[in-house]
Formats: sequence, structure tokens, C-alpha cells
Amino acid sequence: MQQYLQQDIQFLPGVGPKRAQLLRDELNIGTFEELLTHYPFRYVDRSRFYTISEVTSDMPFIQIRGKIFGYSTIGKSRGKRLVADFRDNTGRMELVWFKGAKWIPENYPVGKELVVFGKPTVYRRKLNLVHPEMEDPEKKHVVSSRLQAVYPTTEKLKDQYLTSKAISKLMANLIKGLPVKFEETLPAWLLQKLNLVNLDTAMRQIHFPDTPAQYKRAALRLKFEELFYIQLNILQGKSIRNRHFRGNIFEKVGDIFNTFYKEHLPFELTGAQKRVMKEIRSDMGSGRQMNRLLQGDVGSGKTLVALMSMLIAIDNGYQACIMAPTEILAQQHYKSITRFLEGMDLKVALLTGSVKKSERIPIHEGLEDGSLKILIGTHALIEDVVQFRNLGLVVIDEQHRFGVAQRARLWKKADLLPHVLVMTATPIPRTLAMTLYGDLDVSVIDEMPPGRKPIITRHSFDSKRLMVFGFLKKQLALGKQAYIVYPLIRESESMDYKDLEDGLESISRAFPPPEYQISVVHGKMKPEEKEISMKHFVAGRTRIMIATTVIEVGVDVPNASIMIIESAERFGLSQLHQLRGRVGRGADQSYCILMTGYKLSEEGRKRIDTMVRTNDGFEIAEVDLKLRGPGNIEGTQQSGVPFNLKIAHLGKDGQILQLARDTAELIIAEDSDLTLEKNHIFTRHIKKGDPGHIDWGNIS
Repeated sequence: MQQYLQQDIQFLPGVGPKRAQLLRDELNIGTFEELLTHYPFRYVDRSRFYTISEVTSDMPFIQIRGKIFGYSTIGKSRGKRLVADFRDNTGRMELVWFKGAKWIPENYPVGKELVVFGKPTVYRRKLNLVHPEMEDPEKKHVVSSRLQAVYPTTEKLKDQYLTSKAISKLMANLIKGLPVKFEETLPAWLLQKLNLVNLDTAMRQIHFPDTPAQYKRAALRLKFEELFYIQLNILQGKSIRNRHFRGNIFEKVGDIFNTFYKEHLPFELTGAQKRVMKEIRSDMGSGRQMNRLLQGDVGSGKTLVALMSMLIAIDNGYQACIMAPTEILAQQHYKSITRFLEGMDLKVALLTGSVKKSERIPIHEGLEDGSLKILIGTHALIEDVVQFRNLGLVVIDEQHRFGVAQRARLWKKADLLPHVLVMTATPIPRTLAMTLYGDLDVSVIDEMPPGRKPIITRHSFDSKRLMVFGFLKKQLALGKQAYIVYPLIRESESMDYKDLEDGLESISRAFPPPEYQISVVHGKMKPEEKEISMKHFVAGRTRIMIATTVIEVGVDVPNASIMIIESAERFGLSQLHQLRGRVGRGADQSYCILMTGYKLSEEGRKRIDTMVRTNDGFEIAEVDLKLRGPGNIEGTQQSGVPFNLKIAHLGKDGQILQLARDTAELIIAEDSDLTLEKNHIFTRHIKKGDPGHIDWGNIS
């Protein structure tokens, strides 16, 4: 079977070299197996036939038996189309083709009985089907008794006639040619316990289901397996690490920590911060290497918790470092940590790509002789020249922006694996945390510091812009500052969204100098220009900052209390939430205004409504995951996810994931090395390098 599935896709009947190249380029399908795991994303019921008299234009897809009574070509140039007069014994309708129509009359002659399938529409009061699927009812591949799978495809593939229907035919050829049954990948005892169908049934029924119930059972089996092996991998790795890898024992909470806590703490810790500190102290004193994920919304006080954890490391004779994904964020950490530690005799340094060579020498020397206690930086920390004397704690901010391999290089800088604290301000839904960070223990700061007022969020249509400007003028008159964020820098021909250049012009007219001063920040500016513009805003010399999303992370201006987001429908929910988190940093009431046009997609409306309804980052992240899938972390489908989910969806399959996690936990608790005979199939399957196989054992 394995030999058959590993064959090059070009050797499948119906493919050939040209189509094989297209499938590789467009869908990353290069072997029989890769085609087999290109699963349908929905199904159409082909068991029902309609008569033409029953059809209305608001119906979804329908199929009809009838005959073509004649063809005609209508229109000129772009509007040129082939029209067929199609009838059954209850009425008539038109079949319409705009391209690729020459072969239609040859293959489907007048008077021959046909089955047509498509979505009905009305044009000039006539009912029609545009580019319908057509089949000869006498031929075997017509499926009139079951669900028909609809496969993901692309415009380029459709142009070359590799439609969903064509992929379905290739799938039928592949399954017809299978030499034997699929070899089972889950043990019989587990299938029985969970009442799952076997793999052979699941693989056949997922592509060609006999009934909706059969499809559901096949999907459950395949989704469970995909998520189960990821969880088994993660939990086995975590178990191995806990048993085999020792961590530095930080036994004491000493003078440095106590001095800071009693004399330098800017405010009383929240209950959530105290709870998280307890969890971190327990980890660092346990003798195991800490691997903890610290989640908390923007402004919840994660940096303070990270700093206090670093002070415990220093009290125990170790050094600590923070690695941030961008220079702006690294500088932000450096500023706030040096501010917290003012008056304490602790050496802290910043190391980023723009630090001059002459300034690096004392940093390297301080790291090697142990006098430099805290290093804050970007990827520059990974460079081989950076050598610590005694690295005990690594704090990573926004971990998903770092590759696993990059993080592993940081671990090698210590004799014993350093303790690891991963911080994220992107609230991660439970299902995603279980999968992306399943090997980490999770702490959540779910409480904001006292005195912070919830941000009031409003949705406003573009037509109400003058009212928004009036509100903004009142707020500026009270001494406040405002951000106005645009999705684009300049006008785009392909996208009808507001752009920064046009916005700057209209804002400058509505808020003229010298009364109002404006800063501009966007991604095409040189770093030094951005820095100057930001500094003017931070210092209060400019009152309005017009920007693109570069201000999403790393700008902390307590006096900025208004955030206006133009073409808000253009942004993902997580991004809108991060942008909103730029205001509300001070004690004043803050506002976020989401501007949109009247035309909103259903998903766009849901995003806007969610933002207006709640400030809870975790609730927002759950909605985002349901709408867009796990890729919302970086804004594209599946990116940031270290494995390729072929059939499961983390936003929609939470219950299956929980079942997979619980099952894997029970197995690892009973047999952590998977040596029992009844579990041999798991080891064999993991070793084959199945989806989700990553060496989680040695890497946080």
C-alpha cells in the first residue's frame, strides 16, 4: 500500500506531467497520498432531482434531468456567451457558458438526455444555470444516490479544467486502484472504546460517502486521529522532559527580590499577578526545567511578572534574558525594566541589530564575567558571539514569532537547560493553547491593574465622519491624544479601503496647524524617521498620530485615549483587539471608534459586533478562531502552526480535540514510553513522521 501511495501524482490515470505540475504548484499535491489527504470542505446532496417548474433563483445547488433543444451564441467580445435551451416535461430554462464552450455542443448534442447541476439564477426574467456541471446519466460515474464531495481548488486550476468535479474523478481513479485495504493506525481496543470506524472505511467514505451519517463517522475518525497523534507526541515529549531533564533549582527569594518588592514596586500586585508568581516560584524551585506560557491582555502587567521572575534568578546567582520579536518591543521592555529598577544596583543592557559594534564589547564582557545580570534583545541574542556566564531564565515575548530552531539555539547557551517563560499578549483560545503550547504549563493574568477603565468601543459608518471629527475635537480640547489607523499607505486599485495618504490630507484640513500638530508613522518610512515621529507623539508635541498597523505593538502613551480605525472591516479580530490595546493605558476614559462602509460581509459584521460587545481578549480570540481558523495568530491560514492540519479545524473541533487530549493523557499516564504491547502501534505511527511529529522533548 505504501509503495502505491508514494507514487508521483503524474502516474495517476487522468493526470499526466502538465496537470501534475499544476497540482504541485497550486495545492502542494505531488503524490497519490497527498491527493488522498486533500479532503473535501463540503458536500452536496445529489440524491434529489428537481423539475424545472420547482426551481426558484434563491435555491442552493440543484440537479435536473432534461434535454437540450438548441444552442445559440449571443453578445459580443466580453459579453459573448453560448446559450442552450434546456427543457424537461414541466418547463424550460437556459444553460449559459462564457468561456471554454466550443466543446460543449460536440459532447452534449441536441436531443440527448442529460443531468445538469448548478446554482440557479435569473437574468432578464429568465431562469438559468451558468457553467453547469453536465453528465450523461448512462455513464457509471454519475452519482445520484449519495453526497458529492466538493474539493478546495484555485482559479488557475479551474482555468485548466481541474475543477472540484475533476479532482473527484481523480480521487475515484486513485481509490479504484488501491491494491489492498488501508493499514490500521489506531489499536483495536481504542477503536472499540471510542466506537470509531476503521481507517479503510473512513478513507473511502470521506471522499464518497453513502449517507450523511457515514460521512460524519468518517470525519470524526480522521479528525480524532489527526489531533490525537499531535497530543500524544506533545504529552510524551513533556513526560520525557520532566523525567530526564533537570532544571536549575532556585531555592531562595533573596535581598534583590525583596528590596524591589518592598521599595520599588510601583503599585500593589493584582490577585492574578500574585497567583502567577506563586506558580512560577514553584516551577523554578522544583528541580524540573520550567516551561510556562504566561498569557495576559495588553496592559495586564506581564512585564512586571517577568521582571520579578528574573530577580529570583539573579538572587540565586544566575543571569536572565528577554527575547522580543522586534526592536521597538525590545526597546519598550528595556525602558520599562530600567524604569522599574531605578535606584537598584543591577546591570541591564539592550542588544539589538542596531547596537553599534563599539557598544557591544562591554555587553559581551559583562555577560561572560557575570556582572551583566539582565540582557534584553531581539534575534541578536541568538548569535554565537553572545555567551552568558550562567544563564538561568529565558523570557520570550510573543513566542509564535520565533521558530523552534531559533529558540533551541538560545537553550544551548546554558549548561543546564534554563527555565523558560513564554509571554503572549495575543490571547490564545484554549483549543489552540492545547495544541500550539500543549507541552507548556499555562498561567493566565485575567485581571487588569486597578484604576483602569474599560475602553468604550463604538461602530460608526463613513457617512457619520463629521460627527466623529466633532467628538475628536472635544477630546483634543481636553488635552487628550489620538491614533488614527489605516489599513493601506496609499490608494489601491484592487481594494476599496481608506488609505493613509488620502487620510492625512483630509485630517490636515479638518485639524489644521498651528492649533493641531500631526505625526505620521508607516512601514515605508526609515527607522530613524519613524523614531522621530513617535518621539514627538510620546512627548505630546503632536496630538494626532496617523499610522498603519506598525503601532500595533510597542507604543505606550498613557495620554493617548482615542483610537480611530479606518476600514475596520479590513482587519482581523486579533489585530483590532491589539490596536485597541494601544489606548486605555492611563486612568482616563478611553474610546475606540471602528469606521466602516455600509457594505459589510457577514464575517466583517460579526467581527465589528464582537469588538463593540466585549473587551475580553479570550472571548475575542475564540470568535476569531471560529471565523478564520488557527492562522489568525499571524493573519494567514495555519501560519504559526507547526503542523499541517489536513481535516481538523481548531475553531470548530474543540470537543474532538478535548477527547484526543484526554485519551492521550490516560495512555501516557499508564505507559509513558509506549512500551506496552497494546500501544506498539502508536510508536510505529509516530516514528513514521506523521503530521505533528516534532521533537517537543528538548525544545519548549
